[in-house]
Amino acid sequence: MACFFRRRAAAQLSRVCGAHEDVFIPLLSAAPVSKKQLTPVLRLSVNSLVKKGVLPPDADLQTQTQRLAKQLKEDGVVEEVIPGRGVIHFRINRLLLAQKLLEQLHSDPEGFGRNSELLGKAGGRRTLVEFSSPNIAKKFHAGHLRSTIIGNFISNLKAALGNEVLRVNYLGDWGMQFGLLGAGFQRLGSQEKLRENPLQHLYEVYVQVNREAELDEGVRLAAAEFFRRLEQGDGEALKLWRHFREITVDEYRTIYERLGVYFDHFSGESFHQSKTQEVLQELRSRGLLRTTEEGTEVVDLSTSGNQSSFATLVRSDGTSLYITRDIAAALERRETFGFDEMIYVTDKSQSHHFQQLFQILKAMGHHWADRCVHVTFGLVLGMSSRLGNVVLLEDVLNEARRRMLHNMKEAKTSKELTDPELTAEQIGVSALIIQDFKGPLIADYKFDWEKVLQSQGDTGVFLQYTHARLCSLLRSQGGGDQTVFDASHLLDDRSISILQHLLRFDEVLLQSASDLQPRHLVNFLLTLSHLAASALRELQVKGSDEGVAQARLRLFSGTRSVLGSGMRILGIRPVERM
Repeated sequence: MACFFRRRAAAQLSRVCGAHEDVFIPLLSAAPVSKKQLTPVLRLSVNSLVKKGVLPPDADLQTQTQRLAKQLKEDGVVEEVIPGRGVIHFRINRLLLAQKLLEQLHSDPEGFGRNSELLGKAGGRRTLVEFSSPNIAKKFHAGHLRSTIIGNFISNLKAALGNEVLRVNYLGDWGMQFGLLGAGFQRLGSQEKLRENPLQHLYEVYVQVNREAELDEGVRLAAAEFFRRLEQGDGEALKLWRHFREITVDEYRTIYERLGVYFDHFSGESFHQSKTQEVLQELRSRGLLRTTEEGTEVVDLSTSGNQSSFATLVRSDGTSLYITRDIAAALERRETFGFDEMIYVTDKSQSHHFQQLFQILKAMGHHWADRCVHVTFGLVLGMSSRLGNVVLLEDVLNEARRRMLHNMKEAKTSKELTDPELTAEQIGVSALIIQDFKGPLIADYKFDWEKVLQSQGDTGVFLQYTHARLCSLLRSQGGGDQTVFDASHLLDDRSISILQHLLRFDEVLLQSASDLQPRHLVNFLLTLSHLAASALRELQVKGSDEGVAQARLRLFSGTRSVLGSGMRILGIRPVERM
């Protein structure tokens, strides 16, 4: 609904400056809630008009601000135009703000913020997001948690803004490590142990054969031979490899269900292995692939022939590498899905790999590589379970559920829940996500169980608690579903603070979509929760006059709706009781 108020301010600016209204829409923003300024305000940086060429660049900025503010007129929507230091403030009619904003939230709760004209260019595309991408035949390591929840957030955000999203899990299911595992399992494996605890047994075999390979040249040769057989399509080797893959994917699906994550496609390096020879042939025909003295085949990505800029695509024994298969995967995805943009979500250690990948694709003449993005993230430090330092994601989820269930029992609220373990799990996952998303993704951060699961402060538990309190109020007092309400009961500073904050929702979604960082949305929702908590204390519903009660219920209903909508974009399943 911010677009209604932006449009009215933009119409004024268009009349004075001569440019079309659409020029001003993205330049007008809702001011953050402040204790110093509770009046609903839109603001405009005058310097942004200079950059757009609407105002001359050589005039004094403050003089231009004062002159422009004087030319703008008040009306029924914009009650006052206030010049500041290089900024013009538009004070909005409070009554109209409450009416318009809450009417839209009531009539189209899911579309609120998302259907803003500010976001018009953010949707309508086909977006492919590759994320999670664990290695098969291994337990799901906690290190994959970040890729999984970040990729899920990006997918949810893109879908919320009207894009067609394809969620791809690109499994690490090929490469020399499977030569080691295959050769090791043929010597050390047990079908009985594989049935009892498949991934644990495969992990034990892999650790043992790696240890042996460090000391025994024969083991290394056997591993290389097994991988060559895989690449050549040997039936026995492929049968064993497929079995490893199937049991791994089955176990991963259980973890994804607990996180509330799904995929449209489970892909993997193996799917694109057959295309690597075509890729290599195309690179040779373009004169991009050269053979080194060591017998490897490389692409020179420098202009100076510096060997450090070589991207190796073929080993000296003729087998392919990860980047070779990534090139094949990108080409096949473009042909199959015709995506408009492709987003890879992996840790920052792979930045160089993706720089090389995008450079090679462009060198091959594929200009859509400019629309490929690598979203990087840092490490989580100190995430361990009570079971020790082996950080498996299953252990982390179990620990979050255990601790949250304990906290809920201490608070004596779990007796009201039909499934306290499920609620504890959902709140625990919320806590993990918010802890992860509060800062820049590129930064490493220290994980602290006690801080993560606090019910007060800027935590996922606090978000869930606020949402559950709002749901409880609406259940007990009738839900705020009445068609007509009197907005004049919502002109107090506490109500206006919430409304002013809700006015920013579309801007926050745009900011998150622009840099693919969830912290903007997290901070918005945490502030909304703090504002709602204060309002729940001060704006009584029970015992108030009917008109006042219904207006406040409408405010709390709209707040609950935006809070839940934002949480779902982050990948959090809002709980209604806790």
